[in-house]
Amino acid sequence: MTDHYFSADPSVADQPREVWFTAYGRRYDLTSSTGVFSGDRLDLGTSVLLREAPLPTKPGTFLDLGCGYGPIASVLATQVPDADVWAVDVNTRALELTRANAQRLGVTVHAVGPDDVPDELRFDQLWSNPPIRIGKAALHELLLRWLPRLKPDGAAWLVVARNLGADSLQKWLIEQGHQTTREGSAKGFRVLRVSGSPTSP
Repeated sequence: MTDHYFSADPSVADQPREVWFTAYGRRYDLTSSTGVFSGDRLDLGTSVLLREAPLPTKPGTFLDLGCGYGPIASVLATQVPDADVWAVDVNTRALELTRANAQRLGVTVHAVGPDDVPDELRFDQLWSNPPIRIGKAALHELLLRWLPRLKPDGAAWLVVARNLGADSLQKWLIEQGHQTTREGSAKGFRVLRVSGSPTSP
């Protein structure tokens, strides 16, 4: 059976490689590997998100949902002083890489599986290049699980390819009561800002 980056335990051999990129004026040199999402480079969607979404302006509790090897978590933890950064993925290799990259950068990131996030924890911001290819039903289930974990004045920043349903996802989020606006568009991707508190129908 072919591995997917959302496999919990990739069967493909672990082959580490170096990935570098720049974000918000800083260069990042991270370790990635086979068996994780976009393991040989910073994927285009994440690069668009890191270019179009504004950094938090004050400390808070932030979630990198579907963290992969941790580029978003690494950026948040280094760019926002006193940030409390959580990184969630089902892929155990991705979590190990995220922890190693945080240590390499000298920052703290809580890289855990979905069921290991404390139930009472609420987030000021959620950042994600969500796993669209898991299918619409599973994607909706994922977002319905995590968007309610935002604080009432919190927000989620999502990047989605236009040809993979960005506009229909925005419509669906609005139908769920979340104010959702397009904050950027580049390279065929939309950057969406989703409010934390659903409005009344």
